[in-house]
Parts: sequence; structure tokens; C-alpha cells
Amino acid sequence: MKHSAFLSIMAAAGLALATYSCSCDKQETASSSTIEDIMTRTSVRAYTGQEVESGKIDTLLRAAMAAPTAANKQPWRFVVINEKPMLDSISANFHSMSMAQNASVAIVMCGDSNDFFEGDAREYWVQDVSAATENLLLAAHAMKLGAVWCGIYPIPDNVAKFSKLLHLPENIIPMACVCIGYPDGATTPKDKWKPENIQYNTWKE
Repeated sequence: MKHSAFLSIMAAAGLALATYSCSCDKQETASSSTIEDIMTRTSVRAYTGQEVESGKIDTLLRAAMAAPTAANKQPWRFVVINEKPMLDSISANFHSMSMAQNASVAIVMCGDSNDFFEGDAREYWVQDVSAATENLLLAAHAMKLGAVWCGIYPIPDNVAKFSKLLHLPENIIPMACVCIGYPDGATTPKDKWKPENIQYNTWKE
């Protein structure tokens, strides 16, 4: 009886150890995958004709809204463009966004001035919406989609033209347009690692 109880305890301990080990392996794999996605993400401007599924668009938007935001203001707003005439119009009216005509979807990343800080902290909204944009780009890459960040703000003419095109109210400011689709061909990320750009503690010439 004692021998049987001992074996049961040892079996339980072994199972617990195996479960813990498996959990650690999964965490390490997830962590490694996240780093890999960050390191291999690149701007993609050529897309196949394959439509991006609505479920993936929802995931992209959820990822964007999971970004950090100053004082939890969450000033971000999003305009999802998935109609071909509108994508063609963006391509025709904005030289830097010519790839929009072949994209399956474009998401315009905006800020709502009703949720901006007052005074000197007003421009924090740009940081918040930029963080949301980077989250969206990484999520797209993780789902094997291609995407490119096209700037709008702070160029007054681009802001005005986009606001008119999308019939945006005065309080909604377009900051960037992210064109998204399935990549047409392989992509190669740029190596941007430059140790000379790093300083510790104080700036040394």
C-alpha cells in the first residue's frame, strides 16, 4: 500500500514537472516568435488579388487598440476602406500611396481631438496613434499579410485632402494610411542595426 502511494506521488510530481516544462517551452516559443516578427517585419507595397478576411481585419484593429496610450486617453479612431473605388481614389490622389489600388484594404489611423490633452501635452495623440499603427503592422506581419505605413499628418495639404475624401468631421484628424494585402512575392527586411546610434547614461561625443 505504501509502495503504491509512493508511486502515485512520484507520478504526480513527474506530471507536474512535465507540465511546467511544457509551459516554459510554450512561453519561450511565443517570446521567440514575437521577437522574430519584430525583426522580420518590413514594408510591403505589392499585393496579390486575394481578399483579406474580415476576421483578420478585426484582429488587426484589436491589436491596434491594445497599444499603450497616455493616461488611457485612447484618442485613436480608425476608418476601414475596403471598397475598390475608394482605394483607387487614394492611389490616384496621393503619389506615395499608389499601392492602394492593389491593396485589399486600407486602414486610416486617426486621432479624435475631443480626447486630446490640453496645452503642451496635446501632441501626445500622435504618439498614441503611432503606437497603435505599429501594433497593427506587427499583427499584419504575424498573420502573413503585407502592409505599409503611409504618412498623412502633419502635412496640412494631405490632412485636408484625406479629410475631404473621407468626409471626416473637424475633430477627426487622419495621421496615417496603412495599405494591407497578401504579399505578392517574397519580402526582405532591411538591417537597421547601428550600434553607433546608442549611448548609455549620458551623450558622449
